[in-house]
Amino acid sequence: MKNRIVILGGGESGVGAAILAQKEGFEVFLSDKGKIAEKHKKVLLQYGISWEEGTHSEDLILNANEVIKSPGIPDKAPLIQKLISGGKSIISEIEFAARYTKAKMICITGSNGKTTTTLMVYHILKNAGLNVGLAGNVGDSLAKKVALYNHDYYVLELSSFQLDNMYRFKADIAILTNITPDHLDRYDYKMDKYVDSKFRITQNQTESDAFIYCLDDQETIKGMSKLDIKAKTFPFSIKEKVNEGAYLENNELIINIQNDPLTMSIHDLALQGKHNVYNSMAAGIASKLVEIRKDNIRESLSDFKNMEHRLEHVAKVNGIEFINDSKATNVNSTWYALESIDSPIVWIAGGVDKGNDYQMLKDAAKGRVKALICLGKDNEKLHEAFKGIIPVIENADSAEEAVLKSYRLGKKGDVVLLSPACASFDLFENYEDRGQQFKNSVRSL
Repeated sequence: MKNRIVILGGGESGVGAAILAQKEGFEVFLSDKGKIAEKHKKVLLQYGISWEEGTHSEDLILNANEVIKSPGIPDKAPLIQKLISGGKSIISEIEFAARYTKAKMICITGSNGKTTTTLMVYHILKNAGLNVGLAGNVGDSLAKKVALYNHDYYVLELSSFQLDNMYRFKADIAILTNITPDHLDRYDYKMDKYVDSKFRITQNQTESDAFIYCLDDQETIKGMSKLDIKAKTFPFSIKEKVNEGAYLENNELIINIQNDPLTMSIHDLALQGKHNVYNSMAAGIASKLVEIRKDNIRESLSDFKNMEHRLEHVAKVNGIEFINDSKATNVNSTWYALESIDSPIVWIAGGVDKGNDYQMLKDAAKGRVKALICLGKDNEKLHEAFKGIIPVIENADSAEEAVLKSYRLGKKGDVVLLSPACASFDLFENYEDRGQQFKNSVRSL
């Protein structure tokens, strides 16, 4: 009898897992309690994979030999609890995919900067001519890539949710950018549990693997002190000199691996701002470890273009710069954005609040933000938080109104920053829609 694999969740990772499982000869069934997007249905039909939506038929799920679970489904869900008590193996799509490839895995996690760092590493390796795939939390699912291509390297962005159901998977090179409170609702509001989840990126690593981490991040250092990390460690810091890893000296970024230092001016980096120096350091260390030539690394770090909606330069209108950071849907991401800008800021924020604590943004905003435009249906919490800290606070009901108000409030040399710190579902379809409407409004000024 064929081994039966059930996949819970019909998004990018679920559909990718279904394609790979079918290719490897499993009997496959995919179930999604919600609606499956048309583009994913098309693929399931194309491959002749059995699926259901709008329900979980327990009789078709509980008889699985193994279950691949979407990262979005919490372990506390009743169906998952039933599977656990029935002794079923529940794994992530990444864990499953890794069984079918011998490619080297470069894996990036962290509360902030992981997408940018992932894209940087991929950009450097691809430019150097390596046969490399991009997958995980950005781009295609790893399972789909493994089913359809034969890459020598994979650069994976991994969320804590993905790491939670990974057991035998191993990163050859693991990067942890930083740890700040996020998604704590999934971890019983216990920071320790979230930290443990992030450090799963080091599990199964041996002495011949590498762990790259931020020496300046307190939660990371605290977490490392409790663990026995087997991999060779490579710290990066903008505060102190390190022997092997990356550091700053007189505005020079120095990446030193095996006494063969690469140096470049931070002014030559494509992405400016303190957090992007960190991202560039982490990506640079990983690239040196796979023996990319120094001039290739320098060139790629200086011509890298970040993803859309993440600190994306839109235009300069009469000396006012407009930046689209619509992907900043939590307080930490917005803190990074505010910290990275040295000019006076007109800040556009707001949307669906995920229980945000704006305390950490108050210091970042003080003296730096001259005006706040609240773009959301319910702006009361933002008004409360920044009253007396930001001189001018106004409301807007659309991206167009927010842009017009920001343009009126700004003057030459200012930056208008859309960095919402909130989800977008009150006025927009998603963060992409919000960013796109912002960009269109800026371009029609």
